[in-house]
Amino acid sequence: MAATSGAVLNGLGSSFLCGGKRSQALLGAGIGAKAATPAAGSRKLVVVAAAKPKKSWIPGVRGGGNFIDPEWLDGSLPGDYGFDPLGLGKDPAFLKWYREAELIHGRWAMAAVVGIFVGQAWSGVPWFEAGADPGAIAPFSFGSLLGTQLLLMGWVESKRWVDFFNPQSQSVEWATPWSRTAENFANATGEQGYPGGKFFDPLGLAGTIQNGVYVPDYEKLERLKLAEIKHARLAMVAMLIFYFEAGQGKTPLGALGL
Repeated sequence: MAATSGAVLNGLGSSFLCGGKRSQALLGAGIGAKAATPAAGSRKLVVVAAAKPKKSWIPGVRGGGNFIDPEWLDGSLPGDYGFDPLGLGKDPAFLKWYREAELIHGRWAMAAVVGIFVGQAWSGVPWFEAGADPGAIAPFSFGSLLGTQLLLMGWVESKRWVDFFNPQSQSVEWATPWSRTAENFANATGEQGYPGGKFFDPLGLAGTIQNGVYVPDYEKLERLKLAEIKHARLAMVAMLIFYFEAGQGKTPLGALGL
């Protein structure tokens, strides 16, 4: 009887039944506690917490190997639904960089979509003709604008590149020496790509200010990270559609009949 009970407990502790390392640890703790309790005729119920299933970009489809469920994506990233048919994220270092690139491009796309709609609604000029419109406010030449943008964006992007490989190395007194910019530009959440803080989260959407110090709320932060990446992906798809429309001389508002 004792041998049979031991075999059953060992079987329940397998990764196949309990779902993962965390569940095995919880189960092992329950089994250990049960084994250490003297048998007095009482029964104990061991509750096993099953591992949270990974979400799929094709719900309801099973199998397919790494095309449907890549083994290198564990669902820990916000918005991770196992979509990586080209295997770009096999290398953890590249996966981290691709997520950073997705965030940056998505944020630019969200800003661009809003700018395209608001700009055309305000001026009536299609977004792809705004720079050539005679009424456009341009007190400088195109070359000056391009050179200035390359210089400023190159500087900012180079600092972001360095900070990616050496986190929090760029939070120094570089912009306004008369203020405490090192504190304002520091990463308040400790997570790459989500600096938070009084400067990057002035409305306190993912944290609160306590005694003048920004304290992140990680539960809110996780929800906002998921919402942001979903909106970012929609915005990037929208921009791709806008480009195709522009090639045909159409605008987003025109396509909507507005």
